[in-house]
Amino acid sequence: MNLEKLFVGVKKGGWGLTKLNLALSIAIPFNKPHGIKVKELGDNHVKTFVPYKRRNFNHIKGIHACALATVAEFCSGLLLLSRVNPRKYRIIMQELKVNYSYQAKSDTIAHFELSENDLQSEIMKPLKEDGVVLYPAKITLKDKDGNLVAEAVTLWQIKSWEKVKLKVD
Repeated sequence: MNLEKLFVGVKKGGWGLTKLNLALSIAIPFNKPHGIKVKELGDNHVKTFVPYKRRNFNHIKGIHACALATVAEFCSGLLLLSRVNPRKYRIIMQELKVNYSYQAKSDTIAHFELSENDLQSEIMKPLKEDGVVLYPAKITLKDKDGNLVAEAVTLWQIKSWEKVKLKVD
């Protein structure tokens, strides 16, 4: 899958977003049953969606905490993949913290922004100097009425592939 081509297609409009969502549902099969989709993808922001449907319910018919955590992680990871070349750098989640503040009883949108300034100063500059960076991505989750459902922080380890050590059996 050529992510770069898919990201460019989204920004051009038309079928780009549909193609990206189809490709991601195949590449990340875990997310498919939950109906997680990209709603918007810009240069500096992304919005992803988790639907209010039975498969995502907890015991009190709200969206399950794990579904909310998953859409938050997916949201920030996708924007990082679109901004940091995955051929040069490995992007892997190191930690995920979620503070839940409101029961999600409707479709929920996760939103993450990464300014060009933050990308350059907090990610690219340290990567060029050290080959590795830990970046805390802050994601907000709101229901369709705009209620703040949760705030998440995904700690991403971004590392030059040259610095990645793989265990050999």
